[in-house]
Amino acid sequence: MKVHFIAIGGSAMHNLAIALKLKGYDVTGSDDNIFEPSKSRLEKHGLFPVKLGWDPSRISSNIDFIILGMHAKIDNPELLECQKNNLKIYSYPEFIYEFSKEKTRVVIGGSHGKTSITSIILHVLNKCGIEVDYLVGAQLSGFETMVHLTDENEFIVMEGDEYLSSPIDKRPKFHLYKPNIALINGISWDHINVFPSEEIYTIQFENFVETIVDGGVLVYNEMDLKVKKIAESCQKSIRKLEYSMPKHTIENGKTFLNTEEGRIPIEIFGNHNLNNIGGAKLVCQLMGVHEQNFNESLMSFKGADKRLEPILKLSDRIVFKDFAHSPSKVLATTNALKEQFIDRKLIAVLELHTFSSLNKQFVINYKDSLKSADLSILFYDPTIVSQKKLEYLDFDFLKSSFNDKRLHIFTESNKLEEFLLKQNYAKTNLVIMSSGNFASINLNHLVKEIKLL
Repeated sequence: MKVHFIAIGGSAMHNLAIALKLKGYDVTGSDDNIFEPSKSRLEKHGLFPVKLGWDPSRISSNIDFIILGMHAKIDNPELLECQKNNLKIYSYPEFIYEFSKEKTRVVIGGSHGKTSITSIILHVLNKCGIEVDYLVGAQLSGFETMVHLTDENEFIVMEGDEYLSSPIDKRPKFHLYKPNIALINGISWDHINVFPSEEIYTIQFENFVETIVDGGVLVYNEMDLKVKKIAESCQKSIRKLEYSMPKHTIENGKTFLNTEEGRIPIEIFGNHNLNNIGGAKLVCQLMGVHEQNFNESLMSFKGADKRLEPILKLSDRIVFKDFAHSPSKVLATTNALKEQFIDRKLIAVLELHTFSSLNKQFVINYKDSLKSADLSILFYDPTIVSQKKLEYLDFDFLKSSFNDKRLHIFTESNKLEEFLLKQNYAKTNLVIMSSGNFASINLNHLVKEIKLL
């Protein structure tokens, strides 16, 4: 089978391209820009385009199907050529569903926590020797690629993204998977460019529940009131299983689960992560994992890439990088760090990078999200604001929106780095939160300098 990827450089797209090549497909791809880590991974597997850019001559009648990524525009020259020649075009989720129609599909949804929950499930299944197909949005230790497809595995575990499927398919990705087992962890308005109101955004999760196959299972977080309301009002012929945060204790910066077998030390922490564990455990049990095996496997789980990931760890200081970018994620991350390290100062840096976070109408949702930090810092790049054709964000407006008069705001990465290196890091943790490139700071250099301060 010959398949061509339009916009192969995306996080999910490049992993799928590699997975299909490993299965024996003849894979080609194109993109106008490809960044790390996609670049190195595609090069390793011989999939990096010979030349960047779009070229309709790449499209020929001997291609069996096209997989179209969201990065491509609706007037993409290669897409137009595909349509002209009536080639079969799949969005990423469309193809995954077609491939997995005969499997038991496990879909993890929610505005926050879905990558972490999917990662916990995959880690536990791997430790228990249960082989499954999967797709997840972050790199996980012990897994070479984050998409794995086979013909023989019974289960496929998928991260269910609510963003749109492709430029020509405006359905949210998670509406296409038709899960046998579905989980929703939390709902917090995001993607304002696609879902202009909180009500419209929430409806997407109501519709997601309706896509669960009859006789399937909905696993839901009873601590999230929106999720609970959707679950309880659903009239489909499905089972509903609620979960919440497991019992635990925190001692000297270490979290322990309180189980029937005794206290279990775990590497991850914070209420949001503990909640994620509750959901992951229920899903694993539905897939045949005993509770004791789940707890033992969890002990070695260190977290997904960029999810409260420590990049410097000394006896009196830790530097974390974190993917948090929406208001609920920022609040959860900063709260978790203060609760886990009650005797340490917390310096929190947030980069506003997404369309939603840079939108004046949405920024007000960040009110009090950095309140747990002892020193709160905000960074945004005005050129990104201009590129997204959004209104200028003045400092007074941002301080008012965050309800934080002491908020330090930077628009130049070198000045932000200078400021960070002037701080005292004795008994202090630093977290840098971004869904972008962490304010273009060389984190390796920053860590080396902080280590010496």
